[in-house]
Amino acid sequence: MSTKKIRLSVLDQSPIRKGATAELAVQETIQLAKLADELGYTRYWVSEHHNTGILAGSTPEVLIAHLAGQTKHIRVGSGGIMMPNHSTLKVAENFRMLEALFPGRIDLGMGRAPGTDRITASVLNPSNQFKEQDFIEQLADLNNYFHDTYEPGTIGAKIRAIPQVKTVPAQWLLSSSGQSGLFAAHFGMGFSFAHFINPNGGPENVKLYRERFQPSDDLSQPEVNVAIFVFCSEDEEQIKQHQAVMDHRFLQFEKGAPIVPLSYDDVKDQVYTTHEQERIRHNRYRVITGTPSEIKLKLTWLADDYGIDEIMAVTICESFEARLTSYKLLARQFEL
Repeated sequence: MSTKKIRLSVLDQSPIRKGATAELAVQETIQLAKLADELGYTRYWVSEHHNTGILAGSTPEVLIAHLAGQTKHIRVGSGGIMMPNHSTLKVAENFRMLEALFPGRIDLGMGRAPGTDRITASVLNPSNQFKEQDFIEQLADLNNYFHDTYEPGTIGAKIRAIPQVKTVPAQWLLSSSGQSGLFAAHFGMGFSFAHFINPNGGPENVKLYRERFQPSDDLSQPEVNVAIFVFCSEDEEQIKQHQAVMDHRFLQFEKGAPIVPLSYDDVKDQVYTTHEQERIRHNRYRVITGTPSEIKLKLTWLADDYGIDEIMAVTICESFEARLTSYKLLARQFEL
């Protein structure tokens, strides 16, 4: 087992717990960001999801501004901005403004999925064609906006992303497949693999990203982290109950059933078919749970498998206190 120092970060989707409100979910995000800052986590990313009743995070660019103002040291960013939903110029200006306010602390994590269903995505951006080439062009345009490098005589050369600032936010591509890893390598961006979405093929995709990486003005060496669902507790019964809720939540999502906040009481008497049990076994690779000593061993194995030194923990659980405790126990185990 590796003895290298592992950095920990947070991906927060602002989950709405059963019986709670969206307002409370946002307040919990603020409280968790402050705690992560105090504990020594590396970065804190917030997500973009739309038309869902279980996640309150829809506008990371707004939330980032508040979180960065409430914290002192931790990097704050998006996990991610779903680029097909947005004008590239507006993304550039949002993040130039954030960089002006908090220079050297802002991450722009980007994805090519809409973060919602197709109907909602078409309303967010009626011109969205869901084409891969459109995403590639957005990445090229973003680089030009951040560095003011449009070719003279082009339309882009007539436009400046305001405010004009000297620093550029760190740029990352988020993906649960290898394709965006290749884009990240081509544009010289960081790569974040979403193991919590797809537990297959990650190490191979990260290896390919490293092999194909082309240094950019913003990043001279490949930089990678891996995001995974994590839950740590000293109470083994709490761990068992958490896993049962996650098992059912994944099945809800795969079936296209209404996604609603769950408690252990909602799922404890569920009887699953043989096929559902197979899906549960598969989906458990998306989650790492355990007591403090177990969790350190499992996460270190994951880091070794990927050849990385940063893990981004996604923790959604029934109790906010249990969520805070999980992040505290992780920080202690990894001596942040």
